[in-house]
Amino acid sequence: MYFLPSIIAHNKTNFGGVFVLNLLLGWTLVGWIIALIWALGGDSQRVVVMHQAAGFGGGNFCTRCGCAPAARARFCSNCGSAL
Repeated sequence: MYFLPSIIAHNKTNFGGVFVLNLLLGWTLVGWIIALIWALGGDSQRVVVMHQAAGFGGGNFCTRCGCAPAARARFCSNCGSAL
């Protein structure tokens, strides 16, 4: 019963925080309730942004840093190497 908030949060990104709060302040009723609410709260989602290069096969990418330079560029705007 004492570690119920930690058990609930075991697959979430905030598991470490819930576990530490539960371990250190779970003996107080207020600390246990806060840990439980935190564990039951929604898990924050990470946003991943992916860019697709125009003309999949014909796009030039810098061989040094891997960035996609502006159209018709001769040098990489990120690292300055020749394309």
